[in-house]
Amino acid sequence: MAVITTTTLSFHNDVLNAPKGQPVLVDFWAAWCGPCKMLSPIVDQIAEEVDGIRVCKVNVDEEPELVETYNIEAFPTLLVFKDGELVNQAVGLRPKAAIISMLVG
Repeated sequence: MAVITTTTLSFHNDVLNAPKGQPVLVDFWAAWCGPCKMLSPIVDQIAEEVDGIRVCKVNVDEEPELVETYNIEAFPTLLVFKDGELVNQAVGLRPKAAIISMLVG
């Protein structure tokens, strides 16, 4: 499934109202962030390879309201939502297997 670029306006529909039981991985990233640039292709691969999930990206410079709402203090930050609830999170560059385990764990 393609990665969804989500915004403050679409976050509720893209993430919080995802189909029941579907994990949603949200990548909070910045264009100026080196680790974000390294993580981005990994997140894209997960979106294409893992069935039954949704993957969204939030540009932190364009969506400061979401950064504040979820108390994002470092980048990249990955959040996992399920049934509208935050169920997992990680800060910094992570290997692909560790991110997948966040989704299915």
